[in-house]
Amino acid sequence: MTPAYLTAPGYLLGEIEQDHHEIPGFAARAREYGMQPDARLWGWGKVRRTEKPLEELVIETGKTVIGPADVDFLVLCSTRFPGDAHTHGGFMETIMSGLGLDCAFLGLTLNRCTNLVTGLGVAEAFVRTGTYRNVLVITADRCATESERMENFALFSDGAAGCLVTARPGDYEILGSAGAQDTRTLDWGNEISADLSRQVNDILLTPHGLAPGDLAGVLHSNLYTPIVVMKERLAGFTLAQLDTANTARTGHCFAADPLINLVDRRTEPGGYYLLAASVPGSRAAMLLHKPTTAMS
Repeated sequence: MTPAYLTAPGYLLGEIEQDHHEIPGFAARAREYGMQPDARLWGWGKVRRTEKPLEELVIETGKTVIGPADVDFLVLCSTRFPGDAHTHGGFMETIMSGLGLDCAFLGLTLNRCTNLVTGLGVAEAFVRTGTYRNVLVITADRCATESERMENFALFSDGAAGCLVTARPGDYEILGSAGAQDTRTLDWGNEISADLSRQVNDILLTPHGLAPGDLAGVLHSNLYTPIVVMKERLAGFTLAQLDTANTARTGHCFAADPLINLVDRRTEPGGYYLLAASVPGSRAAMLLHKPTTAMS
């Protein structure tokens, strides 16, 4: 099997920054959810919104990622692609032209906020089997209405993130990707599951002789601080492995959070890192290793 690497991660946040209390209906939603009005407790801080169309977010993000390698496949992820079958052709024509690409592509959406990590796994499989050598993976999302910006588990920001999954040695070696799900609990009203996270840990870590405590960092979704800390600790991780700073700085950028958090973290040569995302009924993760020496 061909080795696979993740390289050139980058992200783009909505161009308009606002405080959490400026979100329309914020106080009413907090009361509706029975949430104590304590920003430090929840990690309430800033959110970012955009007036740009989704395709512009994709193009701008892709341009920060594409390097000298020739992209031969695109995996595009979003919780909600605009339009329908009548307009999706024009939507993709705009994106491909904007990125200067003329290659095959795949759209991925039903995995919700695990879309990006799931898409990275698809790209890894393509590279390992030799189907494609350089796969560009991008996720982009924006709230359809401002009333959707606050939920009982996160404050949502508009944004995008992307990277290249390639056969060429790069920033991180991909050691594997995995997912687990419980189809009985996929409904939005259920909680995210630490049990599924532990299943994924076993799949990814055990073959490499690793335990959760051996990881230098876990790059998780930016959900409210008590939720993400509780669930990730139940999955076997320690507070030192988590980083919740972006919960207040960027909010929850849909599926983009793990890659955003990887970009913002000072990673250590030789360190093992887990990109991870959970939604009710599903967990997806990718195990990365940062080489001890620069690879070329």
